[in-house]
Parts: sequence; C-alpha cells; structure tokens
Amino acid sequence: MNLLADGTELVNAMKKAALDAMEAKKPVNIVFGTVMSAAPLVIVTEQQMMLGQNQLILSRNVTAYNVPVAVNWTTGSKEGHTHPVSGSKVLTINNGLVVGDKVWMIREQGGQRFLVVDRVVGV
Repeated sequence: MNLLADGTELVNAMKKAALDAMEAKKPVNIVFGTVMSAAPLVIVTEQQMMLGQNQLILSRNVTAYNVPVAVNWTTGSKEGHTHPVSGSKVLTINNGLVVGDKVWMIREQGGQRFLVVDRVVGV
C-alpha cells in the first residue's frame, strides 16, 4: 500500500471539492453583447470580449427554424376571384442574428461558452 499516493489522491479530491463548492456559489452571469458579424457569427460583449461560433450556443429565439402549420383559408378577393388554401404547410421563421443586433447571454458556469438567449429591444 502506497500511503503517499493515497494521500495525494485525498488532497486532490479535497481541492476539487473546494473548487466545486466555490463555483456553485457563483450567481448566474448575464452578459450583454452586440453582433459584429453574422457569418461567421461574432458577438462582442460590453466588456469587449470577442466571442466566436465555438463559444456560442444559440437558442431557437436567435435562429431560423421551420414550423409546421395547418391552414384553411381563402385568398383575398379581386374582382370576385378567390383561391382556397388548405392543408399542412411549413413556415420558415427567419429569426437569425444580423449585424448590429443587441443580445443577452448566459455564461456557462465555470466556462467560456455563452448561451445566446434572445435579442434586447429598446436599448
């Protein structure tokens, strides 16, 4: 039995537990930023940190996505002429970020990745 190895493992486990406890006490870190480039995506934070695609996780609020919908309506009448529209359709919501968009993000606890939650309006 190697007591030195067991002691080192114990000390490392205690260090890790202490660091985990300190990290758990950190509040959520909300960060604001501005989109500087859409492709590739680059966001600069208020603290002037430049974040690239590998550091960003995008919520559906800031991406283009498809939504299936059921429709049953008639087109508007022009000189008494209309067309029925019915069935299942797919709508594309073009909600991707563009240069100049102001966003709010949540910093991944203990990391350098950021969840881009949504745009900030009225700022």
